Amino acid sequence: MGELVKVSQMSVLQKSGWKKSVVRFAALTTIAAATLVATPASAQFYMKSHDFSGETVRGDEAGIGLDLPDATEAELTAGLVWNLRAALNIAALQCQFEPTLLTVPHYNGMMIDHAAELKSSYATLAKYFARKNKVPKMAQNALDQFGTRIYGSFTTSAAQFGFCQVASNVGRDAIFTPRGSLHLVAKQRMREFRNALVPWGEQRFPRGIGFDRTVLMPRMDAICWKKDSWNTKTCGPTVQWVMR
Repeated sequence: MGELVKVSQMSVLQKSGWKKSVVRFAALTTIAAATLVATPASAQFYMKSHDFSGETVRGDEAGIGLDLPDATEAELTAGLVWNLRAALNIAALQCQFEPTLLTVPHYNGMMIDHAAELKSSYATLAKYFARKNKVPKMAQNALDQFGTRIYGSFTTSAAQFGFCQVASNVGRDAIFTPRGSLHLVAKQRMREFRNALVPWGEQRFPRGIGFDRTVLMPRMDAICWKKDSWNTKTCGPTVQWVMR
């Protein structure tokens, strides 16, 4: 029955003269699909955005946002993972003005898919602050303050466009990263996240109209002039011109 239906359908198409139209429609559909695939899913705020990319970090570099004196490598890594979580959480809250950035589903997906690594990172940080603060209450307060400072450090308004674009890209990488490897994303993209907190605008065109503000003027030293005439005895036989 399946083959008979196919043949019957083809016969109808051929008799009605629609075959060329169907082929043309299929070709146009294919081109449209290819165009959509090639178009970035995230919003584009500029013709050309600033390149915020940066080097891979360990966690103890300046400007990364970790204040963990005497931390081990595992503790620094846990701090980076928690920074990544905070950054994507802030983005999920701040970037909802542009739904195509998908910052909310990216964050939710990361929380679900990487729950185990996030839990172990938090436990590692808790042990760090317990080691640095012998009183349990002080240790918990220090951990809470650490988290609050991290969240506050990613809040931005002036650099919101760049930050939200970077958050969208990093969030996509996070949800496609194998479980247990979220720390690699944190190490590779944290410098980029921090760079995105600096406001930048359109990079395709200059921010303003450029003018050549230098002009050619005669030398105006008093010694070179005698009333309204050039003093040839002190400054030479001809007027000297300078750029100002």
